[in-house]
Amino acid sequence: MEVGKTRTRWPGRSYSRVVPGASGRVLVVDDNKVIRQLIRVNLELEGLEVVTAADGAECLDVVHQVRPDLVTLDVVMPRLDGLRTAARLRADPRTNHLPLAIISACTQYEVETGLDVGVDAFLSKPFEPAELVRLVKQLIQGRAGRGGVGGGDGGGGGDGSGDDDDDGLADGVAGGVSIG
Repeated sequence: MEVGKTRTRWPGRSYSRVVPGASGRVLVVDDNKVIRQLIRVNLELEGLEVVTAADGAECLDVVHQVRPDLVTLDVVMPRLDGLRTAARLRADPRTNHLPLAIISACTQYEVETGLDVGVDAFLSKPFEPAELVRLVKQLIQGRAGRGGVGGGDGGGGGDGSGDDDDDGLADGVAGGVSIG
């Protein structure tokens, strides 16, 4: 018996819980409720505030109100997939600085497309919770240290060139974590 994705009920509300003294806010976008909860729980245990969205369209609806420090995206989702969502976030001057991480079982084509649109990191499913936490913290700290991804001057992601091989993005994606 093959298990497929179930249809998400619309309109759904995103999950948000205020965490006093949180060290960052993450917008987790995945159409699988179990995966959203798994990511949320692991990040909240590390003191991060988490808001969730069920697909890319919902992400674009809430991202400006939520003002996350990082967005995680699944690739295959209804209405608007993760790669097109990443491209739209990069095209919007209000969100083009946000670190974007794809958490999905990606094909090489999806990785290359993600790099072209400015995705900062990839984490393959299934993932180890410790890898997830390390990735998220590294991206949030990198943002704080640089004033945004790429320092806001077109470097290090989002320029669409995909030539940033010195950061290890394209290397080792199948092995788990890749960070730019």
